[in-house]
Amino acid sequence: MPGRYFDEWQVGDRITHALRRTVTDTDNVMVTTLTHNPQPLHLDAEYAGETEFGRVVVNGIFTFGLMVGISVGDTTLGTLVANLGYDAVKMPKPVFVGDTLRAETEVIELRPSRSRPGQGIVTFRHRMVNQRGEEVCTCTRAALLRSRPD
Repeated sequence: MPGRYFDEWQVGDRITHALRRTVTDTDNVMVTTLTHNPQPLHLDAEYAGETEFGRVVVNGIFTFGLMVGISVGDTTLGTLVANLGYDAVKMPKPVFVGDTLRAETEVIELRPSRSRPGQGIVTFRHRMVNQRGEEVCTCTRAALLRSRPD
């Protein structure tokens, strides 16, 4: 199991996730239509071409979901009880079809659970960058994890 237990983390731990992904038009169209998002910036090349971006911008929900998803194998796979929340989601640069994205994670806080013995909350700061090293998405995630079994 690749995920870590609560007591295996330390504040300041950093991971550069090996998994990377080049975004396709299908990725963007699928998440946009699955979420019933009619924004022409994500679906209409002619409309998007007349914006400041000059082309279709990938739906931010895809970027956010990919960033968190890439992190799971190295962080919480098999040790997660529940995700407790996502905060401070930011998308400082747009993502375009053809961009290759990679993710990084840092542990910024640890707290044993007061109500659940044998579990604790890890707060991660996730960061997604494109092939030019530009930050395209960030967030913090609070995850309730099991401690290592005795």
